[in-house]
Amino acid sequence: MVGRFAGPARGVGLLVISVFGVLATPPGALLLGCGLLALALGTAVAEQLAGKTGRGRPVAFALTLVRAVAICGTQFLTAPEAGELNQWALNVLTITAITLQWEWPPKVTVPAVACLLAIEVVPLGFEDGLFVVLRVVLEAALARGAFLLLLRTTRRIDHLRERRARLAREESLAVERRRQEREYLAVLHDTAAATFLTVAQRGKTAGTAEVAEYARRDLAILTGESGPGGVVDLETSLRGVLAESPVRVETHWSPLPAIPASAALALVRAVREALANVDRHAGVGEARLTVEDGVRVTIRDEGRGFDPAATPAQRRGVRGSLVERMAAVGGRAKVTSAPGAGTTVELVWPDG
Repeated sequence: MVGRFAGPARGVGLLVISVFGVLATPPGALLLGCGLLALALGTAVAEQLAGKTGRGRPVAFALTLVRAVAICGTQFLTAPEAGELNQWALNVLTITAITLQWEWPPKVTVPAVACLLAIEVVPLGFEDGLFVVLRVVLEAALARGAFLLLLRTTRRIDHLRERRARLAREESLAVERRRQEREYLAVLHDTAAATFLTVAQRGKTAGTAEVAEYARRDLAILTGESGPGGVVDLETSLRGVLAESPVRVETHWSPLPAIPASAALALVRAVREALANVDRHAGVGEARLTVEDGVRVTIRDEGRGFDPAATPAQRRGVRGSLVERMAAVGGRAKVTSAPGAGTTVELVWPDG
């Protein structure tokens, strides 16, 4: 990223410096100064294009060197006095040497800067030339060191960001696995436990073929072979549950849309579990089911009721088979009850 913006920044900076350089040029060298300014402008445009598109970097590099050589090579023609160090040329040399460290490796920048130093300092003599060499070499070395430190830091940050993203993905997978485990336990509670209860209630009257059919049905549900994909008619599915309800159900229907099979499966199982709970715990033989516009199913009984807050943690009937199951498919389940006041189960999909 630093290398991408080094060329455009250098082009703009040296163009501004060149403008002030031309303004400080003696009248006799004004035409030459304007020519150098035009060269600086053209090079700045090339550096801008190379930084934006990523193409033409070798051409921009060559023009950068030509600009520096031209300005440094003509420093004495634009200096107020012969042999005097020209600040325009020195600034161009310094900025070029520094910014090249951010774009190119040392095998390219070292010979390039050495050539520029030779062109700049040879006419100055030993004292002024040594000062320029030491200054430019020190600044270029510091720029290279800062660039390497920044590069190392950004790589470390990228590594930490990738590690954080990986941990987030792993956590997401773990959450999904736990959700699937909860769903599996809820399904197990609804299917196998209901089958065991049915067989226990019917005792010897339940034939072997009937028990086997129950087992095959439960296995299909538990293994996902019952077809969780697609869109299904929720009303038909709910009427099938009511036909097998252990208690008498008074129904009030409103039109229901076809919904995804996963949501329909969760609603059907939740309704079945709610009716089974009426039969097991309410102490009454009837309930009322209301289906409102959209997908809002309410099961109400006038039984003994209970305190939901006092339900033991190991009891999964309410939490697992109702609340967590509906939440897993983007819905909501709410159980309202109190001792002696009956129980109301409200199932909504989607939530909100």
